[in-house]
Amino acid sequence: MNFGAGEGAESIERLRAARSLLFVPADDRRKVARAWTSGADAVVLDLEDAVAPARKDAARQLVSEVLPAAALLILRVNGTDTPWAAEDLRMLDGLSVDAVMLPKASPESLVALGDEGPPVIALIETAAGLRRAYEIASHTRVVALALGGADLGAELGWAEDPAAAELLHARSVLVVDSAAAGIRAPFDVVHLAVGDPDGARVEAEQARRLGLGGKLCIHPRQVPVVNTAFAPSQREREQAARVVQALDEAMDLGSAVAVVDGKLVDAPVARRARATLRAAEVHSVTTSKEAQCN
Repeated sequence: MNFGAGEGAESIERLRAARSLLFVPADDRRKVARAWTSGADAVVLDLEDAVAPARKDAARQLVSEVLPAAALLILRVNGTDTPWAAEDLRMLDGLSVDAVMLPKASPESLVALGDEGPPVIALIETAAGLRRAYEIASHTRVVALALGGADLGAELGWAEDPAAAELLHARSVLVVDSAAAGIRAPFDVVHLAVGDPDGARVEAEQARRLGLGGKLCIHPRQVPVVNTAFAPSQREREQAARVVQALDEAMDLGSAVAVVDGKLVDAPVARRARATLRAAEVHSVTTSKEAQCN
């Protein structure tokens, strides 16, 4: 594998902890430069939808000139069924990237991608891909699933709902299948209204409650609200610490349960609390490293 901002295992761990993935057109030098200062956990250089067919070569040239930065570097290639995929995949040989994002992922497109190379974030954005999400998540190179709402919504005829009811099934499928396959929680759809950070925050909070672990972004102003939504709050950290302490003290006294704020605490509840504390620690370290790099 060829890694970018992080090396080897460290890069994989950062991918597992990432909250915000910021898309930027791979042929726009100004936007690429701006993306590194956005605070995003990862920057996705997009060779697919954001780049016109006539600009594909220019985009690949710019990608080849990009140096690793503080954020993780992800490359969204063109779909394996398009005329641009072969050149994209050839370019990956020797290129330092932390992951590849595969659009319209399917078991067949993963076969075409091959077994060797950087980790893969698989975009689930077709009905067939959604039905086979567990199979995709189980592929040896896949480290995360991401929900592509625009393409999937067009195929399924979704009507937008203020409460995002149309996303509930797809979000839940990806959460369950990611957990069953033993990979990190999936990334949520992009919020298409770039001038509506409050809407992005609401969507992110809804997604986190359903078990998703991050969100795709299309504008730098979405990044801070997404990072905040997917990181444990101070109240959540304090509550988790109290839960862990209460059960540890109960176990020392020979009991397998405790009560915190009138609610029963047992091993599964404490396990979730410990996960919250681990996530808070990871995000704290990530924020500290980004501040040093900036």
